[in-house]
Amino acid sequence: MRKFLVVLDDSRECLNAIRFAALRAAHTGGGVQILSVIPPEEFQHWVGVADLMREEARERIEAHFEVFAKWMRDKHGIQPELVIREGQPVDEILGQIQDDPEIGILVLGAGLDRTGPGPLVTQLSRNSGSLPVPVTIVPGALSKERMESIA
Repeated sequence: MRKFLVVLDDSRECLNAIRFAALRAAHTGGGVQILSVIPPEEFQHWVGVADLMREEARERIEAHFEVFAKWMRDKHGIQPELVIREGQPVDEILGQIQDDPEIGILVLGAGLDRTGPGPLVTQLSRNSGSLPVPVTIVPGALSKERMESIA
């Protein structure tokens, strides 16, 4: 089954990316894999403190994921998969694509502020010609109605 890989982070733009990935998966018989990356700089403390912070980060991610998973199950009949990795976001996204051959499309959300579309879109689009899968960039201003008509 082809999977749509989408990144779950604290950005507003990830909401549209998750919504779009779920819609596309529902319409094409695909799956959704949600990747959350914990940056290593969050754990620059003593070992015991770092372990506690790592566990708290995982619990926060799992709670956040469950909100989207319930919506996907109830609304679209999709059971998303959660993957949590630690490292630099772009490296971990590329690593996950390499590790899972069923990933067919990377879905990213573009931000609305004046600084640009967001760090992931900016960094990954620089190397888009050599990426192993196509990338879909979902505009942050795209309405739910328009998204549903496109997906």
